[in-house]
Amino acid sequence: DKPYKKNGQTAPEFVIKDNRKFETEKKRLIDYINKTQQLGENFFEGKESLSFGVLTIKEWNTMFAKHLDHHLNQFGV
Repeated sequence: DKPYKKNGQTAPEFVIKDNRKFETEKKRLIDYINKTQQLGENFFEGKESLSFGVLTIKEWNTMFAKHLDHHLNQFGV
């Protein structure tokens, strides 16, 4: 599997236009990851992604991992 390409265009609704507090955003990410884990893999089986259509558990897992890795690398984390 290839990582997401660098410098891809961000959808306008996801562009951050104001300043954010690192600790607040870090907590939001950790809470999101924890919620995803609590929902469990079966929650995601056959669930539709707005970008990719209906995905399997494996496809959701791959997308989550690649997306998180992309942004952590993007910001040098």
